[in-house]
Amino acid sequence: MVDINAMFNLEGERAVVTGGARGLGREIALVFAESGADVAIVDKDKDEAEKVAREIRKLGRNSIVVKTDVRYSHEVEKMVNFVKDRFTKIDILVASAGVSNIVEAEKMSKEEWGRIISINLTGLFLCDQAVGKEMIKQRKGSIINISSMSGFVVNWPQKHVHYNASKAGVIMVTKSLAAEWAEYNVRVNAIAPGYIRTAISQRGLAKYEDIVRRLTPMRRVGEPWEIRGAALFLASKASTYATGAVLVIDGGYSIL
Repeated sequence: MVDINAMFNLEGERAVVTGGARGLGREIALVFAESGADVAIVDKDKDEAEKVAREIRKLGRNSIVVKTDVRYSHEVEKMVNFVKDRFTKIDILVASAGVSNIVEAEKMSKEEWGRIISINLTGLFLCDQAVGKEMIKQRKGSIINISSMSGFVVNWPQKHVHYNASKAGVIMVTKSLAAEWAEYNVRVNAIAPGYIRTAISQRGLAKYEDIVRRLTPMRRVGEPWEIRGAALFLASKASTYATGAVLVIDGGYSIL
């Protein structure tokens, strides 16, 4: 049996966090570092990513930045090779890169549909696939995909069918990979946040926060740090028998 402190200790682990420059990705990267891991920050915004890397280094951990657009397989593969060269291994992947936009379905262009799907779903799969290959070789790894309560429910009155569809797809990718890769000791789980006060949610909250509060049993919007515990649990020895799980953290929104 592992003692409680050792369960959540990531000393010696190497993590990759996509979308790590801000929001949930930033919070997760920092909690991993605080728990002992070295962390690669993967993001399109190199300047913001460097700020997070500097915070991690101040904690005494190693951190590197890799500018990557997850929509393109060649960039994802280059990123994985770079991290592997610098870190020698990848124990944890958090696939957090994502975007959202409010567009009425009847007005949505094919290009807008494709943009959201290509980042939130295809990009996530490309990262899972590329890192998963390395984890299969080492027969060890934890992948954490960032989905959303929008993968389960339509969070009315926001109109973003493409976002909802992408996040529902993330849930099925998570379950499918969990089933396929369990034999290699590679665990694949997901976190499905509700309304969290981040840059990606700000546009919707600016218009609908009063409605969101009324529809959420806890009567408030979540804060980014409130995802830290779930991410650390899924990355650590505390969750070694969990795979294919989706942790919904939404203040109760989706239970009504």
